[in-house]
Parts: sequence; structure tokens; C-alpha cells
Amino acid sequence: MAELDPRQHLEQCMEAGKWAEARAALEALWMERPTSANANFVSAQAERLHQQEPMATARVAFLRSFTLEPVVPLLRAGAFVKGIRLETLVGEFNSYPQEILDPASKLYQFAPDVAILAVQTRDIAPELWNGFTDLTSEQAASVVQRVADSFRSWIAAFRTQSQASLIVHNLELPAQASQGILDSQAVNGQADCIRQVNQELKRIVAEHRGVYMLDYDALVGRCGRERWGDEPKWLSMRMPFAAESLLRMANEWLRFLYALIARPAKVVVTDLDNTLWGGVLGEDRVEGIALGMEHPGASYLALQRAMLDLHQRGVLLAIASKNDSADALHAIETHPEMLLRARHFSATRINWTDKAENLVSIAKELNVGLDSLCFIDDSDFECARVREALPQVRVIPLPKNPSEYARTLRESLYFERLSLSEEDRERGHLYAQQQQRTQLSSAATNIEDFYRSLEQEAEISPVNAATMARTAQLTQKTNQFNMTTRRYTEQQIAELAGRDDRGVYTLRVKDRFGDNGLVGVAIVHHGGEVAEIDTLLLSCRVIGRTVETALLAFLAAECRERGAQRLEGWFLPTAKNQPAENVYASHQFQKVANEDQGTKWSLDLMQADLQCPEWIRVTASTSTNREYACR
Repeated sequence: MAELDPRQHLEQCMEAGKWAEARAALEALWMERPTSANANFVSAQAERLHQQEPMATARVAFLRSFTLEPVVPLLRAGAFVKGIRLETLVGEFNSYPQEILDPASKLYQFAPDVAILAVQTRDIAPELWNGFTDLTSEQAASVVQRVADSFRSWIAAFRTQSQASLIVHNLELPAQASQGILDSQAVNGQADCIRQVNQELKRIVAEHRGVYMLDYDALVGRCGRERWGDEPKWLSMRMPFAAESLLRMANEWLRFLYALIARPAKVVVTDLDNTLWGGVLGEDRVEGIALGMEHPGASYLALQRAMLDLHQRGVLLAIASKNDSADALHAIETHPEMLLRARHFSATRINWTDKAENLVSIAKELNVGLDSLCFIDDSDFECARVREALPQVRVIPLPKNPSEYARTLRESLYFERLSLSEEDRERGHLYAQQQQRTQLSSAATNIEDFYRSLEQEAEISPVNAATMARTAQLTQKTNQFNMTTRRYTEQQIAELAGRDDRGVYTLRVKDRFGDNGLVGVAIVHHGGEVAEIDTLLLSCRVIGRTVETALLAFLAAECRERGAQRLEGWFLPTAKNQPAENVYASHQFQKVANEDQGTKWSLDLMQADLQCPEWIRVTASTSTNREYACR
């Protein structure tokens, strides 16, 4: 039977109502043909899918000094296949200063979630681009200062008017320096001056929450400065992209948008044979597998290096391999060229069981959703099997050539993030501690003895500059123990924390095995006699350890101190937050409303006696600097 054309396969899936399979087919179609001609078709089909299974939607505004319209359809199509629906606004050509500075501009009327400020060197600093040889060193320094001051004023004005995230392109170097090779000999040559602007821009960006720098110069450099643009297109259309650069630009924007809008993957689950090493262990034995600094082993070593880099960024590693467990673990621990050892893997399933079943088991062990898993395997069959059985799992198909494995993993959007907390860096270590807690729980004779043996300490504090990023991150990615699943950006958390009628509290938990880090957030609206819990969430690492009781006891005491007589909160059910369903009912709250969206609960602060568990030592400081202590 002839193989179906990808478009025909997609249409058949859509007609049959096989939405998960249709999503996979749509992504495969775009991966095979990521072209301008195909972009509108992909977007149209994705809109149909959106009607059946709604995607995350984001509004993106482009502020630009050049023609970028041909890139936008490619961006929308690429975002669609990653589960993000974009609504876009392209600002007027070269009108970005007015659009940023005018509070009544279309930019702010559009109310974007993300804005992209894309300005070229030749537009904002033409003296540095074309006329550099005419400048004295003092004049060049003056241009650098002027450009930096312009960026500073625009970014500050934008942040005053909008809570949207802002992505700012830095300035690109020309393909050929005005002074040729002499430029690299000068102390403040053309390239140096443009780099000075970029360094200052990096400092300006760091001063503002929710503002990020896109390294446009590095992108142009990676693709080749002389191939990036098309001079006739620039002269006729003011478009700086050659045809082959359009997709590269779209993908670079998508990396940022994915990090801002989607939830990054938490776990890489990898195969072993012909993935982490070359060859089949059962046939080639340890001494015969390909792994090392020379070809062909260097390709597999490079993939391990890429995985280790992800591990250092807080991504957990796991194994799902059809192999003999003892032989595989022996190879991992004893092969002299292995970068990844057993200690790097938070879960292992080395057996002859179906890999889809093993992935379900891994997710359960790590207490994460299936959509937190990324699966890599050299086998097309295994990838197809996982896609079919577990459409929630993100599959990264490896190319046929192992030398491209590492690049494929590094270029994946699924692991992109724009900030890295201490908890992220320590995640692998934290999961190792959790395994120790599980072993202790198994040995305890009763649950209270287990709680006491943990020797838990909880520290509750108002959010501050050091904890702002982690607080926002928890609201964005916590799904299981989350009463309302309201998502907040870092700048929105900062705005809430600055209001007298809001309390934003963070919870850090330690126990005998180590510091769990910042694992809880509560946001409360203090409104006179009635205080309302806007957000109450805990990381899955501390679910089931009565930490929620300590946090609620603190909130009740704090709200009572501020004059409230009742503490109220909603439970808004989702597909994933069932672990939080009975929290209010089990803490003396009474149900006062039952609506389609969820249930509302109320605690009588004058009558209730909500106490912190005696096995948790709590210290807390409030927004009014009052010290609260339990036990």
C-alpha cells in the first residue's frame, strides 16, 4: 500500500476526530516542510484543532525598524505545532519610538503578553554602520552613549505602561568592517563600538523584570553574516533576511516565546543502545560499544555532554531501555569514557517492558505529569509507539546521523528557560533526597512518627527581590497542588507585592535530608473583614507532608491580625489539581458557593482554631515585620 501524503494523513486524522494523532501529524508535516508556502496551511489546520482542544494563546506585538512580515506566518505555524496559538500585531514601519512612548498607541491598546523590539544597527546607529571611518573616537563614543540612552528610555517607558514581557534584539556587526582587518587592531574600532552598545544593553535589560535580550548578532553570526541578508531585498523592501534566514529568525523568536508561554520539560528519558553509546551492549559488551573522543564514539559523548548540561540546568535525567539491567548499570558505572553515571539519573527502567509503560512508571515515580517528559530514542518504532500511546509525552526524534544528536537536543525548545533559580540547579539533588524520604516512610510504623522523623522546618516570608523569579516560576508551572492555577509573570508578582492590599508569601521547607528550597506560594487579597486567597500552591516535592496546614495556619493568623473575620478561597478544578481538591474541607473551611467554575470556601477566623502541626517548626515574618512562630 502506498504511503499517505502527510497532508492526506493529517486530513484523515481530522475527519476521524483523532485529535492527538492529528497534532502529531501536523508537527511531522511542519518538521518535514517548514516553508512559507506551507505555513498558512499548517496554521489553518491548527486553528481547526484549537476548536477541539484549546491551546495556550498569547498576544505578541512586534516593534520594528525593518520589514519582518514574511517571518510572522512561519512563527505562527511553528508555535501552533508546539501547542501555542499566537495573535500578532506588527507595528508601523520604523515607528517603534512613538508606539512605545505614547500611552494611547495601538501597542498598548493591543495589550500584548509579549512584545519584541527588533531594531537594526544600520537603523538606530547608521554612523556606526556606514560612516564609521568619518568619526573621531569622541564622536563614536557619543553615538554609543546616545544609542544606549535611547534603549534605556524606551525600555523604561514600556515597563511603565505594560506588564508584558519584552524581548529586545541586540545590534549586529556588519559582515565586513569599514576599515578591513585594521578594525580588529584598533582599541575602539567599529566592532568594539557596536559591542559596547550590546554590553550596555545587557546591563539595561538586567535592571528590569520581564525584559530579555535576544542575541541577534550571535544568530546572524551562526548563520553566516554574508548569507544572512539579501541586498536586493534590503534595497527594494527594507527586509534584512535572505529566504533561508526567515525560518531561522522565526525559530529564534519561538525559543523565547516557548520559554515565556509554555511549560519547560522537566525530564529527559533516554534510550541506551545507539543513543547514549554506539552499538548494542548485549552483542558488543562493554569493551565493544562506541564511546570516546574519537569517531564514532565522539558523537555519543557529545550527546552525553548535552544531557549533562541540561542536568546542570535542573532537568532530570531518566533511562528507558530494553536491556539487561545489571549489564547496563555495569557499563554506565565502569566504562571509562562515560560522562553520565548512575548518580545522574533520577529514575531508571532497564527491562524488556514496553517503553510507554515504563514512561508512565517513571512519571509516577518522579511525581510529574506525562507532559513533563521528553523521550529520545534512535528507534523510529519506539518513538512512534510512544507518540501513539502517550501523546502527552514530548518526543524528540533523533536524526539518522549520530553526529547530529547533540545539536538536535540542544536546539530543542522544550528545555528553554529565561531564568534559573537555585532550586532549578539543585533539582537532581533534591530528587535524590526525596528517595531517602520515601525509604524512611516505608520504614516508619505510623504516619505521625514519619512526620516527626523528618524534622521539618518551614520559613514563611513576604516575597522579595531574591525570590521574585522563583515565585513567578512556581505559579507558572505548578499544577497538582494549586487551588486556582492562576499564572503570574515576574513583573506581575512585583506589582502585586507592591500593593498594600495584597500579601505575597513564600514558603521554604527544610528537613533532616536537606533544604527543599522555595516550594510554596500564597497570594492573599486583604480586603477589610474578608480576606481572599487568590493563590495557594505547593511544589509536588512537599505534597503529603502537612506543610499545607502550616501555611494555612499562618495565613489565618496573619489575616486575623490584619482585622479580617473570614478567610475565603476558591478551588477551581483542572485536569491535574485533584490532589488539592479537599484541602479547604480538611482545614475547617465551609463551602459557601458551588458554581460551574469551582467551589468557594470560607473559614470563620473568630471561631476556627487552625493550628500548625506540632512536628513542623515554623518561623515567619510578615509584611508588617511582625514575627510569627509556631512551636
